Parts: sequence; C-alpha cells; structure tokens
Amino acid sequence: MKIIAAMFIALLAAHAVAHEQQRALPASAPTSTSTSTLAPSPMIIEMAAKISAARIEKNIRRLVSFETRNTLSDAKSETRGIGAARRWIKAELEQCAKASGGRMKVEFDEHLAQQAVRIPQPTNLVNVVATLPGMQAASVDRLYVVSGHYDSMPSSPVDGETAAPGANDDASGTAAVMELACVMSQYQFDATLVFMAVAGEEQGLIGATFWAQAAKAKGLNIAGMITNDIIGNTKAADGTVIKNRVRLFAEGVPPVKEMSDEALTLLRSGGENDFPTRQLARFIKEAADRNIAATHIAVDVIYRRDRYLRGGDHTPFLEAGYAAVRMTEPVEDFRHQHQNPRVENGVQYGDLPEFVEFEYVANVARVNAAGLAALALGPAAPKEVQMETLNLENDSTLRWKANLEPDVAGYQIVWRDTTSPFWQHRKDVGNVTRATIKGVSKDNVVFGVVAYDQEGNASVATYPVPFRLR
Repeated sequence: MKIIAAMFIALLAAHAVAHEQQRALPASAPTSTSTSTLAPSPMIIEMAAKISAARIEKNIRRLVSFETRNTLSDAKSETRGIGAARRWIKAELEQCAKASGGRMKVEFDEHLAQQAVRIPQPTNLVNVVATLPGMQAASVDRLYVVSGHYDSMPSSPVDGETAAPGANDDASGTAAVMELACVMSQYQFDATLVFMAVAGEEQGLIGATFWAQAAKAKGLNIAGMITNDIIGNTKAADGTVIKNRVRLFAEGVPPVKEMSDEALTLLRSGGENDFPTRQLARFIKEAADRNIAATHIAVDVIYRRDRYLRGGDHTPFLEAGYAAVRMTEPVEDFRHQHQNPRVENGVQYGDLPEFVEFEYVANVARVNAAGLAALALGPAAPKEVQMETLNLENDSTLRWKANLEPDVAGYQIVWRDTTSPFWQHRKDVGNVTRATIKGVSKDNVVFGVVAYDQEGNASVATYPVPFRLR
C-alpha cells in the first residue's frame, strides 16, 4: 500500500510538471509528451525501498573499526589497516554475489603504485570490483560504473600509523556502493553495472586512475560513471542543516589543450552545456526527481568538475574521455575531514561515525539506484544525431542513426530554452530516424534526441550537430 501511495504522489507531481511545461509553450509549439520519461518506475521504487540505512550504518562502523585504511597502512593484519579492510569488503560482496545466483562477479584489481609525492615507496594498491553483467546482448558491453573510495587519511596523507577512521570520507561512499551492489544484483538490467571500492584516492586518485586508464586501453564502452565521496554529513560547522538535497558535480567543456573536431562543433553550435557529462547529470537528476517518493532527496546539479581545492575519483574517468559525475553532501564540516582525531579547544576533530547521518547516506544511495537503474534498463544514447541546416526556416528537422537494441520502440525529440538547464518539452516521434518539429526554431532552443524501449525506459539525450549538404 505504501508503494502504491508513493507512486500515486509521484505521478501527480509528474503531471503537475508536465502541465506547467505545456502552459509555458507558445500556441504553435507541439505539446505531446511520452510517459516513458515522466512516470515513476515501480522497479526503482521497490529497489529503493530495499536499501537499508541500518546495513549502511553497520558497514560504515565496520570500516571505521579497522582504525586506519590509509593506502600506506598495514596490508597483512587481519584486524587493522587497508589490507584487512579490502579483504572484508570483498568477502561481503561475495556473499551478495551468491545471493544473486552467481551473476555478480567480485575480484581484486591490483596494481603496483610507483614512488610519488604521496607514495614514499612502491606500494601494492588494490581496488575491489564487483561486476553485474547486462542481460541484453546488444547492451552487455555498455558499462555504468559507480564508486566510493575505501582508503582514508589522518592529517597527513602519508601517515599510515595514526588513526584515520574515515567514517564520512569515504566509508559513507563505500558503504553506499556496497549496498547498491547487494540490492541491485537481485535484479536484471540490459547493460552492465560495475560497483567499485577503490584505494589510493587520498594519494592522488591513483586506484581510479589505474582502472580508468586500463578501461580506456581495452576500449571499454563506459557510458557513465558516478563517484560517491563524502555523502554522510548534513550539518555544517555554522549549524546549517540540509538533509533533503545532494550535490551532483558535472563538468561542462573538457579542459583540454586541444579540442577535438566534435567538441569544437558542439561549441560553435551552442552546445557548451550538452557535452556527455552534463547530459548524464541531467538524466540522473530527472530519474531521481521522477522517483522522488522513493529517493526522498532532491539533486542539485553543480556546473563544475568538483569543489575548489578538492578532487574525486570521477576525474580520471573524465580525463580518459568518459562521462563522469560526483555526488557529495550539500554542506561540509571540514573539522571532520583529513584530521587526526582529537579534542582541541573543546571541539572534536576527526572523521568519526557520530558525525554521519546514516539515513541520509541511504537516501543518496537511493538517488544512485534510481539513476543507475534507469541508465542500465534504457537504450544507449542515439548516435550520429544531426540538425538539418539546409534552408532558412522556423521549423527544426533532426536525423539520427537507428539504435541497435532489438526492443527500441521509438524516439523522442526534447528541447529547452538556451538559458534553461533541464529539458522543458518533449515530443514522441515514433520509431523513425528523422523528424520535424513544426513551429519551433532551432535558432532559439537546444534540442536533443532520446531513444526509448518497449517498456518505456529511456536513454540519455544526444545533442545534434549541424548537418548540411556539401
């Protein structure tokens, strides 16, 4: 009954949004919508309900119990240090893999990190990776990665002896990813999901860098990546409390020295907010908003790679050319990050469990679940999307290459004002590869094309580059 009521509330909210969008349209603009991107998902609502704050708390406290998880800490002890932590994480995920009928595979991803600024001597660095293969032949090679880093640090990143509980940074993200793996492995998806607990983040994003570079060398099709880092605190040092929002950092134009021809084409046609990472963030926010009755918190997309003076494990994926975003709590208390545990002038410093709100971590995990499930259930983003620029006209004609998935049922054209961050309008055009939107000028709005399947699952939108006969 609770699930039905939640679905009803979400449907009313979606209807209200659609109604407001229609009221804002000029009289000549098409107003038809498709339920494939407006209705909440019963499967996602059920999945989110299975995510347990109690299990997340238990796992955070267990990670803290290793005293330190610094990458340079003891790797052989069974009770203290990073080695004990990673073996425990792997064992826990293997238990969940058994519950999945053996579909999810868990393994260590090992690398030797050479001496560097934050690595005094060559160090064995180990990621824990759980892979849930997709069930559709045409989609199994399309990967979505979600990560948290299980290493921690005290005030010094090269101190492997001092206690570094790392409850929020980043046992919160690691516990969320573990919970996602255990819950989502009970379901089937078209595309493949990869759940990672990575090491070496505090040494310079090293574990994620090893994995992302190897994926690039193998030519893996990583269609999206989410890292969860510092997702457990809801109270800032000044007393500000925010429990109902999460920040989603999304880079815009890649900061590279030399732009590809494709990137330059996007920029020349006004697509600076429509690079793949922004499209990914837009999709995740829409999936969470659509299922707000189950996720409970709103997503604030931040147009920035990360916070000032900080970095995260999505960065190596961005640098490898993949779309990648970061989730982080809305207010941070820096007294509980990268600090030796101590009391100073009556103030408790240190990243301790008492400063983590476990239900909030569970809600961030639910946002992840909504985004990941929607991504892995839906088709791939359409390819070779083009805007016809053959004539001077006030209509807009788009063309694209047909998707390869056998269950694709059709496509939508979506559009928004050039000053709007999110899609405002959409029109179902059927199972075609070319369509015209009458009365809406390509000069005035930003367009995208979305594929959807027979069950109504939709893809990330693709921005159209200009096309004209030579």
